[in-house]
Amino acid sequence: MNRRNFIEKSTVLGTALGLGIPHIAMTTKPKLKLGLQLFSVRDAMVKNPLECLQKLKALGYEDFETYGFDAANGTLYGYSVADFKSVLEDLNLTTTSGHYGFMDYIEASPDSLARYVDQCIEAATRLQSSYLTWPFVSPLYRNAEGFKRLANRLNEIGAQVAQAGLGFAYHNHGYEFENWSGTTGHQILMTATDADLVKLQMDLYWVIHSGESPKALVADQPGRYVMWHIKDMDKVTRDYSELGNGSIDYTAELPDPNQSGLEYYYLEQGGNYAVNSMQSATDSIRYFKKNLQSLL
Repeated sequence: MNRRNFIEKSTVLGTALGLGIPHIAMTTKPKLKLGLQLFSVRDAMVKNPLECLQKLKALGYEDFETYGFDAANGTLYGYSVADFKSVLEDLNLTTTSGHYGFMDYIEASPDSLARYVDQCIEAATRLQSSYLTWPFVSPLYRNAEGFKRLANRLNEIGAQVAQAGLGFAYHNHGYEFENWSGTTGHQILMTATDADLVKLQMDLYWVIHSGESPKALVADQPGRYVMWHIKDMDKVTRDYSELGNGSIDYTAELPDPNQSGLEYYYLEQGGNYAVNSMQSATDSIRYFKKNLQSLL
């Protein structure tokens, strides 16, 4: 989609703002922008990304973490990266991190990996994002040998990204905390990666789901957890849930943001919506603004 088409379509903004979507105001300006991982509303982003972003803005979201960069075509959500940046700018929105498909290159040659990382760096630079993030590990590599291989790749990517003046981070799930004959993936990454090159994006849900303490992890690696994902846990199934609708008491679980080195956070819900993805994004931001935002 080119900029002219965007401008023509932007006339629907007034309609989007009038759909009964609550705009939730704060009396004091928060220290950090209120972020959302766009995977949370992936169905809406596929259907109509512009309308989705307009609705999210109306709810009070200001910053986003992207996913799904198509390196072969240089596109994001069907836009060229430059046009998607224009969409964000015209809505006064930002994207500060992106989840990229690094896992596909864990066994690639150094040259192939470097070429892909360069494409991701170019996209992040155009978007004016601060971080590129490794989002997950395929099941085949969820073991000690796989994580040793992963650590080497993380250091390689981190060095390349740092040379471009950007930051690189690793996003955890729950498998990092499984016991693999006396060690864990988390322990391997903490000893085998360069803390200056590989920062951490803590998914608080998965840390707590695994029986670990976010505060203890931050105390062990102060200043390294530069980003957080915040989502709740269903009281029965332990699946994802809307903030305030689950079992996690974030007033007790949130680490100290200064000790963490927190720069950005993103609300997220990957599924298990009570109604639909947009309603979950609505319910979560309402709860977050009322109960948690002042803590950050």
